[in-house]
Amino acid sequence: MSIQEQRMGNTTRLFIAAPLPEELKQYLSEQASLYQDEAIRPIPLENLHLTLFFIGNVPEEQLSSIKQVTQHIASQSAAFDLRLEAIEPGPKQRSPRLVWARFESSALFEQLSQSLTQALSSAPPDTRKAIPHITLARFRKDRPAPRNLPVVEPEQSVTLQVREIAVWHSELASPHPRYRILESYPLGHNPS
Repeated sequence: MSIQEQRMGNTTRLFIAAPLPEELKQYLSEQASLYQDEAIRPIPLENLHLTLFFIGNVPEEQLSSIKQVTQHIASQSAAFDLRLEAIEPGPKQRSPRLVWARFESSALFEQLSQSLTQALSSAPPDTRKAIPHITLARFRKDRPAPRNLPVVEPEQSVTLQVREIAVWHSELASPHPRYRILESYPLGHNPS
């Protein structure tokens, strides 16, 4: 057991996200390779996902309840498609912290994200609109932030079909955390 695990007791670090198809991971990884700089740390292919709600550290005994709530919300939610708008530095253009694949806004994504946040968090609802995105790289904190990075718009339509969500475990590690899916749940209503 690591020192960090001893300090935190029996907790587990969790988030809710949609897994990605392998073809999309490959495409996004190829596009992100345009951002070559010693201050940019690419995210490993196996870690790519579409976050819906980051839970954080919770007591392990809450895991069963979190899975039940997530399964219920998934069964009540419609599947949806997201269209890729751009791969770019973000979330703020003037002071970016990462490179992300930003998708068009979606009422169904927003509704699902809000439902999970309200059900799994004691914090007041966030009034800011969630931006559907996939983090492709992070800027290193020990290096000056790169400047004048390109915005890459897809040459053809790229769509992410969101048909399931999952409870993910996050294990802090260096140089990247390790993620694994604990349980997946299909979304209840597929588009016709």
